[in-house]
Amino acid sequence: MLENTLLAAIALVFILEGLLPFVFPEFWRKVMTEAVQLSEKQLRVMGFLSLSIGMVLLLLFS
Repeated sequence: MLENTLLAAIALVFILEGLLPFVFPEFWRKVMTEAVQLSEKQLRVMGFLSLSIGMVLLLLFS
């Protein structure tokens, strides 16, 4: 059960990660170009916020 849920979650991550470059390739390229220019601290803050939002959503909907 847990393995299936984990695999489904990983599959959803791949789907969501691939959706933006597939549907809006030029926008995705622009965003990635700007992301490369961010400082390490800014990237860490963005990563932390993303993790925090994901954890809160997981807690709310589990």
